[in-house]
Amino acid sequence: MSSAQPVFGSLFRQLIELGVIKIDTEPLDARIERRLKEFWENTSCPRCGHQSIVTWEQLDRIWCRDCDFKPVYTYGTPFHEKHLSCGEVLLAFTLYADTLLSINQIAPFLDRAYRTVHTAIREVEAVVQRGFPVVWGLLDQTIDGPTQVDESGEVCSGYKGQEPPRNSRSRGGSTQTGRSRWRGRHGDQLTLVAASRDSLRVIRGQRGIDYEGDLEPVIQEAEDLSQPLGEVWTDGLQAYREMDRDHRTVVHKETYVSPDGVHINQVECLFSLVQPWLRKFRGLSKQGLEQAAHTFGIVRSLTLAGESTESIIDCLVIGSFRSSA
Repeated sequence: MSSAQPVFGSLFRQLIELGVIKIDTEPLDARIERRLKEFWENTSCPRCGHQSIVTWEQLDRIWCRDCDFKPVYTYGTPFHEKHLSCGEVLLAFTLYADTLLSINQIAPFLDRAYRTVHTAIREVEAVVQRGFPVVWGLLDQTIDGPTQVDESGEVCSGYKGQEPPRNSRSRGGSTQTGRSRWRGRHGDQLTLVAASRDSLRVIRGQRGIDYEGDLEPVIQEAEDLSQPLGEVWTDGLQAYREMDRDHRTVVHKETYVSPDGVHINQVECLFSLVQPWLRKFRGLSKQGLEQAAHTFGIVRSLTLAGESTESIIDCLVIGSFRSSA
């Protein structure tokens, strides 16, 4: 598959333009509306703090009986005041998180401006990340086995949309076009660190390319999401050997699976999936790269756990209400 034409090619786009394939998000709109109203009925009013909110099936307003607050049901969520319907917002995020389509390709697919789609996706992404730990904890599943941890160096632009401009060859740029021409200094690079345990996938970013590492953030997140943590399996990197945890190592200079079965195949497979996905962005800021990689881990976890779109909706709704609490 060519990275220049990911997932959906030009022929697919022509079918859309001819009207052969139509986007109908009404079922998603209805499902999101129903879920948001259910949460409103069981939460406190953001204005007065009393749990006295009423919703109606046919109205887009909610009502607090205590303070007479009457916002629309999308108030306080990434669906609010967008030039997209609720279903289109969720569709845009799903295409972003679960395909090799870039936002530049998603925007015309929805017949919307790039900025409109970009803003919606970024807001949804932040909210989904807040809601995911709660949703994951409510799923009926058992996380078991060792936690495999590994790292993968990723170069990203530390100056995207900022100063100094990336076309300055004196600062490390090149004559090539595109966002990736700035390679950055060591301080402008991130090392992605990932943990895999059963169906759980956690990806975080650590600054720098010479990884000497603090593994604690990714291991702590894996532990929080899959109590108890269990054994940690890593390769032979010195930073891993110094961990103060129940820990076993496979030395890749010698073998990929140790004689007693220790390996990090799950997390290496994860990197083989996330790296082509990240390439569709053609360069990201440090913050953007870490946020995107973290999102990939969330969506991958839900997919491996056999969850449906409902779980993403719940992440989105719970994340919205957590941020306003």
